[in-house]
Amino acid sequence: MLLSVEQVHGADIRASDGTIGTADDFYFDDAQWYVRYLVVDTGGWLSGRKVLITPHAVDGYDAARRQLAVSLTREQVANSPDIDTDKPVSRQYEARLHDYYGWSPYWGEGLVPGIPPQTPGAGPSYVGDPVTSRVSPAEVKEARARIEKEPGDPHLRSARTVTGHYIKAADGDIGHVEDFLIDDANWAIRYMVVDTRNWLPGKKVLVSPQWIESVNWFERNVQVDLNREQIRNGPEYDPSRHIDRGYEDRLFSHYGRTPYW
Repeated sequence: MLLSVEQVHGADIRASDGTIGTADDFYFDDAQWYVRYLVVDTGGWLSGRKVLITPHAVDGYDAARRQLAVSLTREQVANSPDIDTDKPVSRQYEARLHDYYGWSPYWGEGLVPGIPPQTPGAGPSYVGDPVTSRVSPAEVKEARARIEKEPGDPHLRSARTVTGHYIKAADGDIGHVEDFLIDDANWAIRYMVVDTRNWLPGKKVLVSPQWIESVNWFERNVQVDLNREQIRNGPEYDPSRHIDRGYEDRLFSHYGRTPYW
């Protein structure tokens, strides 16, 4: 199912033992175009503190209730590492977060190759485990030191921040980013929703990240390898209608592109 970032924004986040807050943002990797974290605003529960949760902890989205279920407890979330969302997310912080929850890091095999995920919130436990006991404390220490020297991921972007960026075709502007559509099977960003109101009043179109030529984050624009005439005659996107494979077939066929599936 394709989830709209705009529609999910503000949805309740439900842990196994109660609500922990609302969906505030999504952080995605602009190199591979996958969502890496869900930003949760804990509101009055943790005095407005924001926490990051990997989308792989999400069990599902209930559109009728506007609720995301996550496989965590309130205590785990309350004791998770603090994050300042006004600053870039450092790799050191990501390592602490993944280590705390026992999540496998997306940027490699793990903190140390061969160490499987641990029980979320329990921290690493290497004693007596038939696999992890083969990893020495020195190797763990060396891996942590290496991670602490790594800079923040320059490819980690806020969906809310990127919303509003201009989209440029080969022969001129076509509109701006209004929304993102995420595949909840693997949390890949399948499409950017482009509002063309200043060029084609009332029409919205979808652009796949596969069709992006370049991104200038400082000038807030995205260049796609399409032309305005292609987009003018392309399938229109209606946010009120479900996107099925038939629509996607027409979309990729119109632009002469290979489907992602």
